[in-house]
Amino acid sequence: MEWNNKVAVITGAGGVLLGAYAKELASKGVKIAVLSRSFEHAQHTADEIRTAGNTAKAYACDVLDKENLIKIEKQIYEDFGQYHILINGAGGNMPNASTTNETFSVEDLNNSSTCSFFDIDSNEISKVFSINFLGAFIVSQVFAKRMLGIKGATIINFSSMAAQNPMTKVVGYSAAKAAIDNLTKWLAVHFAEQGLRVNAVAPGFFITNQNRTLLTNPDGSLTKRSHKIINHTPMKRFGEARDLFGALSWLCDEDASGFVTGSIIDVDGGFHSYSGV
Repeated sequence: MEWNNKVAVITGAGGVLLGAYAKELASKGVKIAVLSRSFEHAQHTADEIRTAGNTAKAYACDVLDKENLIKIEKQIYEDFGQYHILINGAGGNMPNASTTNETFSVEDLNNSSTCSFFDIDSNEISKVFSINFLGAFIVSQVFAKRMLGIKGATIINFSSMAAQNPMTKVVGYSAAKAAIDNLTKWLAVHFAEQGLRVNAVAPGFFITNQNRTLLTNPDGSLTKRSHKIINHTPMKRFGEARDLFGALSWLCDEDASGFVTGSIIDVDGGFHSYSGV
């Protein structure tokens, strides 16, 4: 593919995984619009890209603020011209949308230090659903319109292992990512005749800034939950950012994956395939 002629818009690119992939795409010659809720984080990624001799610009972006997104979209079009790749990477979980324990015990009802299913505030679930599902939905509404009929146009969403097999504790996150899978397939069908492909990657377990305290102890050792994850991952390790590069680049490349749309690509070291026995 002629990467040098492409422009990519990436939300969540101020984070570990999406920031790394923004730099990977830029190294191929793709011009990058780096979007993040934190302008400082977006600027850091853009600066690293420019320091390497490639092209990027940072934008502060709230994926739930449609009016602001419309302004950002117009600015990106003025700065770069036609864009071809949209990666909806913004998302995450919130502690108050999760249970303390993996399974319920009647003792949890009278334990003020434990958050059981019955204690979770629905507003917290709504926040998690919004940042993951509505964030991708609204961004796609704003940016997809200018991608219709453009050769090589593609949207890539970020799903999760929790979408297919809901993980304990993270009830809101699991439901939101399941909705991302459904949205991906719906959009793929809806826009197929316009030449706009829509797919998703479903990462396995990667250590990021958001989940580091859940997966590692203060001394850097793995938590009990991490050991369970590793034992259920046939490749016996956490993913690293570069492990996502191949799948993402394949989905971006219309010459390689031009007949692929509505697919959820697992990048998980075999986690989803393993039954546990």
